[in-house]
Amino acid sequence: MDLGISGRHAIVCAASKGLGRGCAEALAEAGCDLVINARTAGPLEETAAALRDRFGVQVTAIAVDITTSAGQAEVLAACPAPDILVTNAGGPPPGIWSDWDRDDFIAALDANMLTPIALMKACLPGMIERGWGRVVNITSQSVKAPIPALGLSNAARTGLTGYVAGTARQVAPFGVIINNLLPGIHDTDRAAALDGRVSQDRNVSVEEARAEREATIPARRYGTPEEFGATCAFLCSRHAGYIVAQNVLIDGGGVNTTL
Repeated sequence: MDLGISGRHAIVCAASKGLGRGCAEALAEAGCDLVINARTAGPLEETAAALRDRFGVQVTAIAVDITTSAGQAEVLAACPAPDILVTNAGGPPPGIWSDWDRDDFIAALDANMLTPIALMKACLPGMIERGWGRVVNITSQSVKAPIPALGLSNAARTGLTGYVAGTARQVAPFGVIINNLLPGIHDTDRAAALDGRVSQDRNVSVEEARAEREATIPARRYGTPEEFGATCAFLCSRHAGYIVAQNVLIDGGGVNTTL
């Protein structure tokens, strides 16, 4: 399928690996020129080079902390007129309710709510003026079904979801489409870290921890960054103009709901 976005300019955050890289690869395959971001320069530059070599698109790598104002400004300066914005940031640490204090919540809100909002506020005016734009926020299945150990993430990402619900409907008349993509467990470093914590807490092997988690997923496996990225690219495509303010689960059926 021709996604109709060849030649578009896209910003993809946290794109050196995992779900962000999956999104960057899918957009590059669709012909988008990219500005990609991550904190660590080495892996980010390797990803940029791989995308250029494989897909023949322009890729600019900006190694900054996207949760800071300075980092956001540098990324936006590298792509001053983005057609596509994919927001993404690493999730806060797991724990239980008594582990977290105010500073922990502020950090989670900065990373997983306020940073996407700041990037949208910077990009939406230009998209509105040009009459076309796509924003995909990578959130979590936890906004549909809270995960007890991820209370910081539950709170911050649900706040972002509420913001998007109103904002997306305000900008849709101008051809600017915002949706959220809600991953379940995918085969990424984040999943490995969560499995490692379960392994330590329960004194089982990492393989056993993973197998137990996979058994709870109807698809009986972890998702892949590639299939996640393909879904993101579709939401960024010309075909997705009537999909507005949706929270699209990509979790192998893990969230057991009817609606």
